[in-house]
Amino acid sequence: MIDRAEAYIWKTARVLEQRRFEVLFKGGDPEAVKAALEPYKTADGGYGYALEPDGRGPTSQPPHIWTALETLEDVGATDERVPDHLQTITASDGGVPVATPNMRDWPVAPWWAIGTEGSLLATALLYAPLSKHLEHPWLDGAEAFLWRQVDGIEKTHPYEVEAAITFLDAARDRERAQAAADRLGQLVREQELVGTQPEGYTVGEIHHPHDFAKSADSLARAWFSDAEIDASLDHLASRQNDEGGWDITWAVWTPAIKIEWSGLVTIAALKTLRSYGRV
Repeated sequence: MIDRAEAYIWKTARVLEQRRFEVLFKGGDPEAVKAALEPYKTADGGYGYALEPDGRGPTSQPPHIWTALETLEDVGATDERVPDHLQTITASDGGVPVATPNMRDWPVAPWWAIGTEGSLLATALLYAPLSKHLEHPWLDGAEAFLWRQVDGIEKTHPYEVEAAITFLDAARDRERAQAAADRLGQLVREQELVGTQPEGYTVGEIHHPHDFAKSADSLARAWFSDAEIDASLDHLASRQNDEGGWDITWAVWTPAIKIEWSGLVTIAALKTLRSYGRV
C-alpha cells in the first residue's frame, strides 16, 4: 500500500505533499517541509495561494492557515506569526470566519462561507494545532467561543462534528471534553450522520467512523465498536485507486482541485491507517 501511494505521490502530488510524504514515511528532512510552505505565506502573517485547494487567489484565509498548521504538525512545529494575524480577523465573540470578505474577488468553492461571523469549524481547526505549541491571548478567546458553540450543538452535520471533536481532542479541560464528546457521539447516532449522505452533500460524500475518529487516540474512537472501526478502515483501504492514491468525495468545482486535493487526502488516509496499525 505504501509503495503504491509513494508512486502516486511522486507522479501526481504537489511538492509540498511530496515533502510531507518523505518526512512521514521515509525519514525525510523536516526543514524541507517548512521550506515548501514558504511560497504560500502572505505578508499579513497568514497563508494563501490555494494551499487549501478550494480557495484560489493570493489572500490569506483560515482554511489555508489550518492546512499550514496541520502540515507543520507533521514535523512537530507551528507558526508563531499566526495568532497575531488571527486576532485581526476574529469576531467580537472570539470566533474566526471560514473566509473573510476579501475572498469575494477570487475563485472559491461555493461551500466556503464568506463573512465576518465566527465559525465553530474554522476556529476549532485553528485552535487545536496552535494550542499544542503556544500560549497566546487569541487562544483564550477562541477556547471560550468553542466551548459555547460545542455546548450549544443540537442539530449538526458531519464536517462540524469533525471540527468539534478536533477541538475536544485538544481541549485543556479533559473531564469537560470527555463529557462533551460523549454527548456529541450520541447526537451523531441519533441524527444518523454515519454511513449516510446528509442533505446538501454531494452524491457519495458519506462519512464513516474513521472520518470522525481519525486517530486511534481520538475521543471519537469510543463512539464505535471494534467491528465498526475495522469495517471503516477496510473501506478506507479499499478506496486506494488504481494509481495508488485516494480521491476526494466532494464536488470538483474546478479541474485543478481534483489533483491538488488527491495528494492531501492520500497523506491523510495513510496517517489514519497508520494510527490504527494498518500500515
